[in-house]
Parts: sequence; structure tokens; C-alpha cells
Amino acid sequence: MSRKPLNLRPWLAACSLLLPLLASAALTPQAEANPPLDRQAESAPRPLVIGHRGASGHVPEHTLAAYALAILEGADYIELDLVMTRDGQLVSRHDNELGLTTDVARHPEFAERRRTQDIDGQSLAGWFSEDFTLAELKTLRTIERIPEIRPGNARLDGAFEIPTLQEIIDLAKSLQAGRQRPVGLYIETKHPSHFRRLGLGLERPLVEILRRNGYHSRRSPVYIQSFEVENLKTLSQLTPLRLVQLFDVGQPYDQRLQGSGLTYAQMATPAGLRAIAGYAAGVGPSKDYVIPRDASGNLSRATAFVADAHAAGLLVHPYTFRAENSFLPGNLRHGQDPAARGDIEAEIRAFLDAGIDGLFIDQPDIAVRLRRQP
Repeated sequence: MSRKPLNLRPWLAACSLLLPLLASAALTPQAEANPPLDRQAESAPRPLVIGHRGASGHVPEHTLAAYALAILEGADYIELDLVMTRDGQLVSRHDNELGLTTDVARHPEFAERRRTQDIDGQSLAGWFSEDFTLAELKTLRTIERIPEIRPGNARLDGAFEIPTLQEIIDLAKSLQAGRQRPVGLYIETKHPSHFRRLGLGLERPLVEILRRNGYHSRRSPVYIQSFEVENLKTLSQLTPLRLVQLFDVGQPYDQRLQGSGLTYAQMATPAGLRAIAGYAAGVGPSKDYVIPRDASGNLSRATAFVADAHAAGLLVHPYTFRAENSFLPGNLRHGQDPAARGDIEAEIRAFLDAGIDGLFIDQPDIAVRLRRQP
């Protein structure tokens, strides 16, 4: 069956506002060859630069514009979070709750859809992706999640649709061909236990779409990540694509449901990391697992996490690097304005010195530039 050609209109509509950034990104050096899809993972540079929710520091997150800009800035991979619609379609949103990142509250036809439900053990009120068909979601427009920190992004409120997984794949392949270098997908399955309970399990539809698009080898430029454990183990039986165990605090939600007692702290021990290596190729820790902050909020000393993960044969891709003061250690902030840019370069260098293999970043151009330096 033929597929519709990629519709770039949703992100091209705002190109006049993006032109300065696109012009800067166009200076990124390109690879000399574009290897076959199932060999591209081998050709990626190190450390990997992963555009977190696209170039979300420049453009509203999880939009075709954010993904396109991240690729043009030189990101090796674009990170997308997937949730399910009522009719079983995979779309990219950081959460299944839509109120923070779309204009759903301004749609009176959907007012009665607002409700409160339990999501991963937390009571949450809002509008949820599983209550909408894809056609209904396509009537919404995205908005900036943190406009007080990123007012420039908020100027693009209303410009973009919610993209489907297939649309993102089409965009990545199109720009990959034009840039003549691999562009990878770094996919997070959001709330897998929640969606499975609703009969909307993400795992099989995700694997099938990726397979149809040629991503079916461990050497394909794809990572699939999750904060839960069992859905990664399920995925390890469904696909040879590389999997990444994410780390947070407390306990993975699926382990809470099972009453297993397994915590992220236990998973971060040498024995826990060796167990993860049985089903995953890497780990995605929050930055504090690698270099914590001291009591004053300043960057401290590196832990043994990276060395222990490497000893278990695991890659380490920590999250999330952001340039604004609000997200930086106290000793790397410039001034008092939480929205001003601080010394993110120093933070990245410290983590590179700690031996990480890649990083998630909202402003991929910064990491790409640092990687080119000695």
C-alpha cells in the first residue's frame, strides 16, 4: 500500500521565526556517506547527541518543527515519547495528559472530556490521549510547556499539530536523505502499564511500525527506552532493537504493581546493572546518578555509576541537559534570571569527563559544537 507523501506544512508555517536557527544549523559538518539503514547504528559518532523532545529548547517540544530543527542542528538521534489514542494510534506527547502541551482547554467541544484518573499511582486531572481519536487530536494545536522559562517558544503556540510516529519517521528519513547522514530515533514508551490495562498496549504496534519502516535489526538507528521493567523485557522478546532502562527515584511503577520491592537504587548497583544487561543495551539515568549536586546545589563529584554500567556492558545516556539557569547547578548559573542561559558547556564537559556515551539535551547545537572541540 502506498503511503501519503510527507506533509511538511505544519512546521514550515513557522519557518520565518526559525530561520536564524536553521541558518546556524546548516553549518554543521556532514558525514560523507549514508550507510544502509540496518548498519547506521555502527556509524554514529560518540558521544551521541540526542535531541530531547526534538530541539525543545528552541521550539515547542514533540512537534515536527522541533524534530526537524534538532536534525538540522546535528543531533544524531531525536527523542520522542509515545502515547496511544483511543483508536490505537501512536502519537508523540510527553504525557498522555494533554492540557500542558496543547490548546485542548480552548476547545469547548472537548470540555466534557476533562476528568480525573490515576496515572502511575498519581491522581491527575485533565484531558487524556486515550479519550481521543487521532482525527480529534489532529484538531488540537501544541503550546509551550514552560512559557515562563521559554517565552520565545511560546510565540509558536498554535502553529503545530500533534505528530504521529509515522509522520516523525517520514520526516527523519526525508531530512536524513538531504543531509546525507544517519538520523536515529530514540523512543520512550510512556505509561506502558496504564495503556496495557486499557487494552492499548504500546509494544506490539510500536514494533510493527518500526519493522514496516525498515527498523528491525540491532544495528538499526533506534533505541527504545522505558522507566518500567516488564515492558522492556516484553520488547526484548519482540524485537532485536536496542533497549534502554531509564532510572528515576523510588520504584518502577510496574514493580509497584507487582509488589516486587525492586527499586531504582537497587537497579543502580553493580549487580542490578548486570541484571539489566540481560535485556537492555544501555541505561538512561537522571544526571544525579552520574554527578550529584551537593547540599548547596552545586555540581559535585562523579559517582561510580558510569564505570559500573560499562563493566556490565551497558551504554550510559543521562538526561536532561538544558541551558537555562533554572535547570543548572548553582555554581554554573549566570545571574538571577531563571530563563537566562548559564554555563551549560561546563556541565556537559564534566559529564563527558565522567565517561558518558551520549546525552539528552534540549539545545542539541550546543552539544554538537562541544563534541567538535578537542
